[in-house]
Amino acid sequence: MVMVQQILTNASREGARRAILEHAAASEVETFVGDYLTNTSVSGATVTVAPGTLTKIGFGDPVTITVAVPFAQVSWVPVPRFLGEINLTGRSVMRAEKPE
Repeated sequence: MVMVQQILTNASREGARRAILEHAAASEVETFVGDYLTNTSVSGATVTVAPGTLTKIGFGDPVTITVAVPFAQVSWVPVPRFLGEINLTGRSVMRAEKPE
């Protein structure tokens, strides 16, 4: 669980770093994070980019990338009842670097 949590955090951070650049698009960021997760053998995750339209953000505006996956999706052992419904989540917030 701790390993997957770290992967989700890293994926969200890398997605945020890409999202704050001048010509970034939300779909590009979602694909980038999805590829990162695929390369680390994590599947079934959802990626959320906020705001959804990165072309409308200005210099210093916050961009949030959230990556979530159900614990049952990434567990290699039978899922205990108390963990069966939780989502592991990684979230990163960075400020846009777009010129004013």
